[in-house]
Formats: sequence, structure tokens, C-alpha cells
Amino acid sequence: MSGSAVGLPTAAHLLEVGEAALHLVPRGWEALVRVDAASHALTRFANSRIHQNVADERVSVSVLVADGARNAGASTNRTDGEALADVVRRACEAAAVVPPDPAWAGVAPTGATSAAGHWDEATAVAEPAERAQRVAAFVASGAAGQEAAGYCDTEAVVTAVATSAGQRASDRCTRATLDGIFLAAPEGGYTPAGYGHATSVHLADLDGAVVGGQAARGCASAVGAGEVEPGEYEVVLLPECVAEVVTFLASYGFNAKAVEEGQSFVEVGASPFDTAFSLVDDVYDTRSVGIGVDTEGTARTRAHLVEAGRCVGLVHDRRSAARLGAVSTGHAMPASAVWGPDAADLVVAGGGAAMEDLVGSAGRGLLVTCFNYCRVLDPKTVGVTGLTRNGTFVIEDGRVVRPVTNLRFTQSFVEALAPGRVLGVAAEARLADCEYGPGRVVAPAVRLAGWRFTGGAGG
Repeated sequence: MSGSAVGLPTAAHLLEVGEAALHLVPRGWEALVRVDAASHALTRFANSRIHQNVADERVSVSVLVADGARNAGASTNRTDGEALADVVRRACEAAAVVPPDPAWAGVAPTGATSAAGHWDEATAVAEPAERAQRVAAFVASGAAGQEAAGYCDTEAVVTAVATSAGQRASDRCTRATLDGIFLAAPEGGYTPAGYGHATSVHLADLDGAVVGGQAARGCASAVGAGEVEPGEYEVVLLPECVAEVVTFLASYGFNAKAVEEGQSFVEVGASPFDTAFSLVDDVYDTRSVGIGVDTEGTARTRAHLVEAGRCVGLVHDRRSAARLGAVSTGHAMPASAVWGPDAADLVVAGGGAAMEDLVGSAGRGLLVTCFNYCRVLDPKTVGVTGLTRNGTFVIEDGRVVRPVTNLRFTQSFVEALAPGRVLGVAAEARLADCEYGPGRVVAPAVRLAGWRFTGGAGG
């Protein structure tokens, strides 16, 4: 692998650090060493001006050792010989006193991995002025009386994994995000807001005028919001809402540990969803921004989760795969021993509808820009409560007619996508933000037959 960002070590160097740590592990013990290097730079703005610009670079070394089924880990942010000896010693001392772990599946064996291809050198070394240019274009898109707030950030990550079983794997990625709102003058207890978002491997893809224009138009449309009665409404959910929905479905449903423990709605082969809904976790999609190797050193695979409404697969790490007689799909994360494997590059299949057709085909319903403060009430049905945010609008006879104040909802995400409930899926899909963070979900807008709103934002 070629050199990476200024100040960021190469994957080859990280593998050398991993090898050095492996040589310090007692003979006969299993070990996994993961070395991550990351740089992150953030330009934040509020009141239509930049108020913060920060950047950091860091390297972390995580060591997991196992003496039989007794295993434990330790980490450090230093890579010198003394630090590596100390982190290995601490991991070994912890493993010596913990009880045997019946779920231990051993470290990853030798296996091929491939780069996901999500690296852009220009993004990795982007200067503050390049982010500021995009912020300036965003702010300039606003109308009189609107104030902008948000951020533009860039991130570069290089990761390498080495195991005592001979596995050597590495990959790298970059991500750039422009995310912001325009706010109008408060109206009573409600502040009209509009939202814009873009994420890409390439900072050059982010057009501040386009993202800001979207937010400014949304803000103007949100002025003069009234209220609607609680109840079940047909909805058109924009991509941020859809990203929220499928992230919860993946974490609580298609996580193999949740299935094994009986906490998931998923039964492979069953069809709990409408045939218009398909979902895959695909780090190799050209719109994704992740890396092609998980924290155990296993190659990430395309995990098909839902095909035309039917549950067809799960995401696995080595532990869940061993317990369920499956093969790891390469979805281990740092805390997967506790929480299970994680799908972090979700792609919702687009449909055939234009955005205006989703709205135009609705009778009476609501157009929702974003969800916020979503919390699970029932993991088994993925029953969730949360709020709308940054623009909610009444649809009547196929037209958006007026804005409404933020609403609280209580809704099973599984039920919302059930057979007969998905009335339309937009053809266009993009990386959308959600509370789990940017760059995790490629999502289109969708039209659903019903969504339960239980009151205003106050309760």
C-alpha cells in the first residue's frame, strides 16, 4: 500500500507494529493485534460564521490475547517497544485471572482480504481553507433572516490487523461530510429549520451551495408552522429518516448475537417486510465509505439481509458464527463480544419513483425530513420512540401545503415496512446522516402507508 496522509502512518508500518507486539506474546498463546491510525479535522459554524477549527491525529494499538479459552485485551496510544511490552503484559495478566470464555472462537486464520477502495489522498490532506470554502458557500445560500449552523469535516483512517494464526490484513478510507441547518426567527416555542447533508469519500464532491440551498429552502418552507392532531398518518420519509430506521433494524434485528439470544424479530426465510424493501450491507458499494476488513482481521463481505421483503441473512463475527454454525461475514467491531456484530455500510435498494411522485401520490399525510432522539422501547419489534426535526410538512392531495411543529412518534420499524405498507421508493439514493453518525447508510426516500404520531415534541 502506498503512503497515506501527511503524518499518518502507512499500513505497512502499522503491520510492523502489530508484528512487534505479536513477538512479545507468550509462546503457545493466541493473540490478535489491531493498529489504527486516524486523522480528523473539523470546521464548525454557528450564527453563520466559523467558530471552531480543530484537528487531531492518533494511533491506537489494541492487543487481545488468549490462553486457551481465557482471553482479555488491553490498549495503548503508543507504538514504541516499551509501550508494546506493557500493553501485552497487561493483556496477559488480565487473561490469567478471568474465567474461561465459552464463546471464544479463536483468532482469525490466514485469509484473503481486499481493499474497499474508499481512499482519496486529497481528502486525507485537506486544509482548513478547503472546508471553509464549502462552509462559506453553504452560508451564502441562506436568505435574509436565516442563520446557518453545522460542520464540515474530513477523516482518514488506516487500519491493520495481525494474528498469531498468520492473518495479516489492512485497509484505509477517507470520509468528508458537510452537514448543516438554517434557522429562522423563533415562533413561540418553535424555531423553523431546514436541513442539508452530503457525505462522500471525496471532499471535492461536497457542493456547499447545493447543500446549503437545500437547507435554506427547507427553512423558508418551515416558517409559520402549526399543529396537527396525533394519530397515524401516511408519510413520505426523506433519506435521513430511512437511514435511522434501517440502522435500528440492523443493530437490533440482523445482528446474529441478538438472533441467537432470542431478542431479534429476524427469522431467515421469513418475509416480514414489503416486497419493495431490500437491504444489503455492502462496504464495496461505490457510495460507501468504510474499510474492507473488520476488527478481527476478517474480510468484510456483502451481507444480503433483505431481498424483496424476505430476510435472507445476518451479519456475523467469529463468535456468533461459531455458535450458530456459520461463517463470519467480517462484521466484528471493537465491542462485538458484548453487543454482537454490526452492519455499518448499509444500502437500501432504490425503487422507480421520482421524489415528486412520492409526494404527488399521497392523499393526506406528512413529509418528514429527519428523526431525532430515537430510543428503543421494544427490541424484538424494534419499537422506537423519537421526534421529528428540521422540517415536517402536511401533504394534502399530492401537495405539500403547510409546515407543522415537531412531533413525537412511537412506531415499530418492522411494522412500518410490513407487507403492503411500502407504497413507493425513490429511485435516487445517497449517503444519509443518522444518530449513529454519517457515512453508514445509503438510503432513498420512501412513502409508507402509516406512521404513529403520539403528540407534540413536549410529550
